[in-house]
Amino acid sequence: MFLSAKVKVSELVNHFKMEVVAGTGGLKRNITVPDLYRPGLEMAGYFTYYPSERVQILGRTELSFFQTLSEDEKSERAKQLFDDVTPCICISRNLEVPLEICAAAEKAGIPVLRSPIATTILSSRITGFLENDLAPRTTVHGVLVDVYGIGVLIMGSSGIGKSETALELVKRGHRLIADDAVEIRQTTDHILFGVAPELIKHLLEIRGVGIINVMTLFGAGAVRNEKRVTVIVRLENWQPDKSYDRLGIDEETTKILDTSIPQVTIPVRPGRNLAVIIEVAAMNYRLKRMGYNAALQFANKLTETMNEEMEDSD
Repeated sequence: MFLSAKVKVSELVNHFKMEVVAGTGGLKRNITVPDLYRPGLEMAGYFTYYPSERVQILGRTELSFFQTLSEDEKSERAKQLFDDVTPCICISRNLEVPLEICAAAEKAGIPVLRSPIATTILSSRITGFLENDLAPRTTVHGVLVDVYGIGVLIMGSSGIGKSETALELVKRGHRLIADDAVEIRQTTDHILFGVAPELIKHLLEIRGVGIINVMTLFGAGAVRNEKRVTVIVRLENWQPDKSYDRLGIDEETTKILDTSIPQVTIPVRPGRNLAVIIEVAAMNYRLKRMGYNAALQFANKLTETMNEEMEDSD
C-alpha cells in the first residue's frame, strides 16, 4: 500500500515558528515537492524556466536587487513570482518585505512567510523537513528489529512466529522498532527507514499472552523509534519438497517502494532457534558488507581442491 504524503504551508509555519506577513488565506495550500528555489534570475525578469511549484526563498541578495528596480518593474516581477502553483514565499533574516510583494501575495492568496534564520541555514532546514514529510511511504506487515545495528525486517504469513521471534531477540539484548505493522519511508537516496504507527509503538502481540509493552517490561534500551531497513528475513513453513539454499551464494532481494533489499528465506519447523539464526544472518550480512563472504570463500576453496585432484589424477 503506497501512501502519498502531503505538507500544507501551515505545517511549515508551525514547525519553524514563521511569521505570516501576507496571504494568510493560502495557509492550506499544499507543498508537493521538497526542492526549494531562490528566484535570482526571475528578479531580473527571466521567467522562462521558473520552477514555480517549489517553495521560493528570498534572501538579502534577491531583495536588495529587487529594490533597484523601477516601480513598474517591481509590481510586474512580484506578480510573476506568485504563480497558481506556487505554495509560498519565505523571507529570511527577518528582512523587510517590499510592499509590492505583499500586495501581489494578497491578490494571489499565496502566503509570504518570514524567519529570522539566515538564508542558507533556512533553506537546508526546510529541505530536510520537506524531504522527510514528502518521502514516499508504505506500510508492510512484519516486525522490525535492530539486531547488532542491522535493521532486520521479519516477514512471513500470519501465525508463523514473527512476534515470538522478536520477543526472543529482545530478551537477548536487541531492540524492537515495530510489530505487526511497519511504516516505511524512502529517502531521495533510496534508503528505507521503518517506524511503528503511533497507536502500537513499543507494543508486541504474543498469541496466548496478549499485548505487552516492551519498554515497560524490558526498559528503554529494548526499543528505538526508527531504524534503517537493511535486510529482510522471510519466515516460511518448511516444505520437504522444496530445495533451500545451503551455501548462500545466490543473493535474493525484495523490492519495497523503489528500493531493492537483500532477503534471506528461513524455513520454520520445530527445533529451529529462529532468534539465533536471525542473529547469525545479521552478523553474516555485516561481514559481507566488510568484504568477507564465507560462501564464496568455501566455493573457491572447493574449486581449487577439485582442480588439484584432477591434476593429480592426470
